[in-house]
Amino acid sequence: MKSLKLIQSAISVLSSLTAVAPDYLDSLANLGVAYIQSGKLELSAKCFQELLLKDQNHPAALVNYAVLLLCRYGSLSAGAGGNVSTGPYVHQKEALVVAKECLLAAVKADPRAASVWVNLANAYYMDGEHKNSKRCLEQAAKLEPNHMPARYAIAVHRIRDAVRSQCSDDQLLWAANEMATVLKEGDPSAVDAPIAWAGLAMAHRAQHEIAAIYDTENINLNDAEERAQYTLKQAIQEDPDDAVQWHQLGLYNICMTRFSRSVNFLKAALARSPDCSYAWSNLGIALQLSDDPSSETVYKRALVLSSTQQLHAIFSNLGILYRQHRNYEFARKMLLRSLELCPGFAPASNNLGLVFVAEGRWEDAKSWFEKALQSDPLLDAAKSNLLKVLTLSTKQ
Repeated sequence: MKSLKLIQSAISVLSSLTAVAPDYLDSLANLGVAYIQSGKLELSAKCFQELLLKDQNHPAALVNYAVLLLCRYGSLSAGAGGNVSTGPYVHQKEALVVAKECLLAAVKADPRAASVWVNLANAYYMDGEHKNSKRCLEQAAKLEPNHMPARYAIAVHRIRDAVRSQCSDDQLLWAANEMATVLKEGDPSAVDAPIAWAGLAMAHRAQHEIAAIYDTENINLNDAEERAQYTLKQAIQEDPDDAVQWHQLGLYNICMTRFSRSVNFLKAALARSPDCSYAWSNLGIALQLSDDPSSETVYKRALVLSSTQQLHAIFSNLGILYRQHRNYEFARKMLLRSLELCPGFAPASNNLGLVFVAEGRWEDAKSWFEKALQSDPLLDAAKSNLLKVLTLSTKQ
């Protein structure tokens, strides 16, 4: 509360200063930062846009405007097989292009600033350019080997690479060691302890989940699980009011098929952040997997709170729920709505195919499984379902 009052006071002072001296650009830049800290992203964007119109090469404006765009649009994802040429994802792509342009200009102006290279890496990662992201992080590490935020970002990149490739190799071990180093040696003013613990938990969680799926011989599953549980809980202890860490512990327990535990942790997250649509949606998944009839109500709550960009996934989950309850008409409506919001969303296409299988409509089912594979050729469930429906249709 005290911090919020300080930010409001800063906004008041900087707004007055900007009105009196509109050409004093640093006050406009600081006003934009203050608006970010207060959560007023639209007002922050206006400040940086106005500033860049007056000075296209203002270093702080370039970096902060890019970070703002990444915060607003970076969490959006069309999902597996999602078509980013339509709907809200067009805005995401445009925002990422602008963010990269700003950060490239900032890097050109100050090529030795490690923090700018880290932000550029993040922009590349969000746009799916993983090799460019890795190069930027390596450049940051060369410039400032002891720059803890850069080391943290490199470790996160390695974890993401391992999760994407589902390969529990030395990358995750290195990332876990690096996160531990950040905890032991890092300046608390540069990397908060809760964030560092969350990073270490991310590494241990990935190690255990991948090892459990692929039964990796060189990793003791009990030890891996113990490390994952300990670090996830430690991240919560560092900041018990942080809903994100409770959410992460809930997701981990979903992956470990401990659905009742997951429900408890996700409810704890919602007690701290009751308007978080992601937590409501994941609680719906945990309840659905527990065969709890309240999952439908929870999904509908998630729909009310969700941004447009997340709606397609929730509609898809509702479609799966109705299919499981053999309410095929409602299932079709939900899945078609999901595909309307995000054309080519492969999981929705696959589940729509399953609805048609249940109704004995083999050709329609075959068509939707093929569409799912066109959107996401690596979707194994669609491959398997297509083979099954081809076999069933030939027997009729």
